[in-house]
Amino acid sequence: MADEDSKKLTAALNVMRRMAPSTIENSLAGLCELTPNLTDDLLNNVDQPLKVEMDEAAQKKFITCDYNRDGDSFRSPWSNKYFPEADAALYPSKYLRQLEVDANAIFDVYRKLYFEGGSYSSVYFFSIEGSSDEKKGFGACWLIHKDVVTTEEDLKRGWWDSTHVFQVSHVKGDTYEYKLTSTVMISMVMEDSKLGSCDLSGSMNKQRSETLTLSKQKGTNHLVNMGKMIEHMDDRIRATIMEIYFSKTRQIVDGMRLSNGARNRQMDKIAASLKDALKQSK
Repeated sequence: MADEDSKKLTAALNVMRRMAPSTIENSLAGLCELTPNLTDDLLNNVDQPLKVEMDEAAQKKFITCDYNRDGDSFRSPWSNKYFPEADAALYPSKYLRQLEVDANAIFDVYRKLYFEGGSYSSVYFFSIEGSSDEKKGFGACWLIHKDVVTTEEDLKRGWWDSTHVFQVSHVKGDTYEYKLTSTVMISMVMEDSKLGSCDLSGSMNKQRSETLTLSKQKGTNHLVNMGKMIEHMDDRIRATIMEIYFSKTRQIVDGMRLSNGARNRQMDKIAASLKDALKQSK
């Protein structure tokens, strides 16, 4: 890539990092129109809201992403078929497919327990470059999409997307390294006559790496190891989102809405504390 194109890509990605997830698709489409030669790079580097399609064979919905796409078709983890049908499409090996089937069954239970109604899950296993033996190196993508049920009139729409991508590589013996990259996107759009329009959206990306072992005696395998890491990461991200997007927002709004009397009392307390600190320092 030429230096000029590299600078344009960096600038475009900086712009996209500042866009709300609720408008990211329109923003990305606009940037692709402005710089058509960077379309592939932008699509590969920008996280977009997850989409849900129907598996007509299994009569179950599945989530689409880059890890189950072949051209314009997407592979369902339930039936292992592409929709629409694709010629000479890529499929996981027998070993990875069995892991994928078991992972989807387990993750579906996890989804029901943590995300309840309006949510969907999909897990995809795939081979990675540089690994000749899939049992010693592979990748996995665990996805959850939840549409918020709008039971209140002022909540127009909302959704939660979580993407957990693993790179698993053999270290020695029964020891493997698990590199996890997790991305969560959240959006809530509210509107009423008093509030007006409020778009509370954001995204978060975190990484984690652990070296774990497989043990039949302890009942640990790849799915157990990855599942524990996902659960820990979900709890960590959920707590951070609650602190940043809700507690901090409430604190800022409460500060903006202080009455003059309350604001003056607060400033008097600050001034008094500063005077006390100065006296103690003398």
